[in-house]
Amino acid sequence: MRKEMVDVPAADGTADAYLAVPEGGPHPGVLLFPDAFGLRPRIEEMADRIAEAGYAVLAPNLLYRGGRSPLVDFAALEDPEKRGAVFGKLMPMIEALDTDAITRDAEKYLDWFAAQDGVADGPVVITGYCMGGLNALRVIEAFPDRVKAIASFHGGRLATDQPDSPHRRVGSITGEVYFGHADQDPSATAEQIKTLEHALDEAGVTYRSEVYEGASHGFTMSDTAAYHEEGEKRHWENLFALLERVR
Repeated sequence: MRKEMVDVPAADGTADAYLAVPEGGPHPGVLLFPDAFGLRPRIEEMADRIAEAGYAVLAPNLLYRGGRSPLVDFAALEDPEKRGAVFGKLMPMIEALDTDAITRDAEKYLDWFAAQDGVADGPVVITGYCMGGLNALRVIEAFPDRVKAIASFHGGRLATDQPDSPHRRVGSITGEVYFGHADQDPSATAEQIKTLEHALDEAGVTYRSEVYEGASHGFTMSDTAAYHEEGEKRHWENLFALLERVR
């Protein structure tokens, strides 16, 4: 398998990224949008697992404007007390990544990825985590012809009272979407989830939206204090089921 760090042209510079492509092919494409903590061994491990199932995978550093990976001390992620300080450093970068920046970057990622050896022609799937889940929803709304499905896990701010809240734009989606929510997530409350689901129903979008009981925000990430083993296992089952459905 081809596994390497690569530099990908982005809207406002160059994004460092991790690429995993099985031998042979071409293989269906999957973009992996990491959480706010960015590229690190855990993200590479997740990309490899998807690639081993027969997919070409690209995981870009979504916060490249703040610098190349690593942006934070990964050792602090397993300590609940230090986790807040890490978020404090990253929050200005996250807040600067608005809808316009997300979609401009995504177009560049999609173009670069499509040109790589071993990547099949046609629309891709995006799996996103935390802020990556929000980004995934923004991108399928902006490029319904280039993204055939997304999976968002512990994604936050998917339905807010802001004019550009992503739930207000789901009408453009033509593919399938999956949401795996944490039931202990202040960025995705029961009311917000209900608002999102109502918008999806009204737009006639093909979707599944599930709450993972006992899981907190960030439950898929085994290198953080938020890790929830049962939730992570369930996430893989649902992600691979989606990939097979749209393959």
